[in-house]
Amino acid sequence: MTDCQIAELTDRGVIRVAGPDAPGFLQGLVTNDVEQATDSGAVYTGLLTPQGKILFDFFLVREGDGFLLDCARPVVADLVKRLTFYKLRAAVDLADESGERTVLAAWNGVPAAGDGWVVFADPRVAALGHRLIVPAGANADATATEAEYHAHRIALGVPEGGRDYAFGDTFPHEAGFDQLGGVDFDKGCFVGQEVVSRMEHRGTARKRVVPIEGAGTLDAGAEITADGAPIGTVGSVADARALALVRLDRAEKALANGKTLDAGGVQVSLRQPDWASFDVPGG
Repeated sequence: MTDCQIAELTDRGVIRVAGPDAPGFLQGLVTNDVEQATDSGAVYTGLLTPQGKILFDFFLVREGDGFLLDCARPVVADLVKRLTFYKLRAAVDLADESGERTVLAAWNGVPAAGDGWVVFADPRVAALGHRLIVPAGANADATATEAEYHAHRIALGVPEGGRDYAFGDTFPHEAGFDQLGGVDFDKGCFVGQEVVSRMEHRGTARKRVVPIEGAGTLDAGAEITADGAPIGTVGSVADARALALVRLDRAEKALANGKTLDAGGVQVSLRQPDWASFDVPGG
């Protein structure tokens, strides 16, 4: 389609996990059901600490006899190291293929595929479009910038690890995993599963990454305050729109008392994502 926008995501890397034990190896570690990953359909998932906090988030898609992991490029080496730690005697091969593969995002249309390309719909929100893992140097006819992709993602209210929440310090519910299909609560054990299940059943997630809109340009990393008290932090920014990790209970109390929310001196309002079933105060 001629309207399809395609952007190269230079901040993404690729890991290949292969070998006869690869499916079972990953199934016992990650938050989602590995069996749902095919060569044309990915799952969004993560690897947690035993205490249930997100160490890595990534897409998992089948390729031949193995899997490709589309993850944040700065943490590729750490993710390979962590998977190696869990590998033990499993017949699994791990390879960082970030130098041989490029990750692209496509939206407002369905991209054409070339030889050796892995193309899949973003499993989080349909409006995000598709993702592509292609050989490095492939002619993908990029028509958009990486910044435009992130603006598109921010407008949809979809968070990304390392940008909108800190790895190692955020629970899956806080990052929207429960709403974006990042956790399969019926698959059985995975690292950190008990904590995640407890939060799901008790409904104890008080913090969430949510879209915010400012009266002016927002700055990534700015502290969000209500009547001078900190309630959150700004993550990804696209001019006056951003995502922020916010204590929703404190925001609700402040707004109910007629207080305003500010981020670095800019008045902000919270927005309700279309895909979310949790309530955002004032959204």
